[in-house]
Amino acid sequence: MDKNPSVIQMYKDELSEIIQEGSVEAGIDLANRLLADGVTPVEFFTDIIQPVLTELGDAFSRLEIFLPELMKASIVVKGIQEYIFVEKGLVSSDAGMNKGKVIIGTCQGDIHDIGKSMVGMMLQTNGFSVKDLGVNVSPQAFIEEAKKEKADIIAMSSLLTTSLPFIKDVVNLLNAFAIRDQFKVIVGGAAVNSSWAESIGLDGFGRDAVEAVNICNQIMSSK
Repeated sequence: MDKNPSVIQMYKDELSEIIQEGSVEAGIDLANRLLADGVTPVEFFTDIIQPVLTELGDAFSRLEIFLPELMKASIVVKGIQEYIFVEKGLVSSDAGMNKGKVIIGTCQGDIHDIGKSMVGMMLQTNGFSVKDLGVNVSPQAFIEEAKKEKADIIAMSSLLTTSLPFIKDVVNLLNAFAIRDQFKVIVGGAAVNSSWAESIGLDGFGRDAVEAVNICNQIMSSK
């Protein structure tokens, strides 16, 4: 991809306008043009989509935009994701390695979707099999799906402190069922930090999607 900052900014501005319009079709058209120009899915997500979503998240935290704008972003980005992964079947060159299986979701008590979806997309483009459980996911649902899918990693997102007790419940239930050693459990989001994650016995904390991929890579390489 052309790393000229002005070119990248042009595409970011276009995606921002598409999100404001809530047009999945325009988002897919942008994806098609970039992919035709040789941009990889990883570059598209890392250099364009992630910065735009990060800016939206920051604006939301400052009360400059509200939930409807975030919902539009989620719909557009999910449409792009489905087009690239399902219709086009495009992933990175590492995807054939099937690095591991990740169960991902936003914890019970929280309905924020964008950050979690971004992590899921980045994991897919880097060769992980991902099952997204959506938002407001209960501890029991995380564990049941992890067992059903024989997952390697349970990844939880939390932007609201109301979800913190449920993150602890996932660890407590895994211990109670004597299956804690079967799954690595990681978390990310504004409501948590690395010291808190370590204090309750989690296996990792990621500040953003790129860091989440790095953590999952480290986990799987040590297995």
